Amino acid sequence: MLLAFTFAANATEVGQPAPQFTLPTLKSDTPTPLKQFAGKVVYLDFWASWCAPCKKSFPALNALHQKLKSQGFEVVAVNLDEDKVAADKFLQDVPVDFTVLRDAKGELSDQYVVETMPTSFIIDKNGVVQKIHHGFNSDDIKEIETKITELLAKK
Repeated sequence: MLLAFTFAANATEVGQPAPQFTLPTLKSDTPTPLKQFAGKVVYLDFWASWCAPCKKSFPALNALHQKLKSQGFEVVAVNLDEDKVAADKFLQDVPVDFTVLRDAKGELSDQYVVETMPTSFIIDKNGVVQKIHHGFNSDDIKEIETKITELLAKK
């Protein structure tokens, strides 16, 4: 029982600052820190090439990113595939114009306590986690957009 409590206490939770990190981009290995997006609303999405719901979420997130990026919204997708080729193939089939990072060892996903695919964290302009979203179906994008729009409207 104590172990479960310790695990939960270390989990990233709503109301907590998002753990900071720097990961390489999938395409060019450019080190990219989360703090680069400070002052923006960030949808931090953990995904993998084998994740069926991710094939549905990426086009919806890409459209939302295009719609709201001028208002200060960013999607940052963190790929967890050990095999970079699988992630590259996924993005050839489902291209996006948002930032895609790589966490092949799963260290960041462990820090955020990602247990399902996809798992996403909506982070406000001050770097605080405001919502955690598990899985994805096409109806989810409405709820996600409502939360992001609400956060973008806050000063």
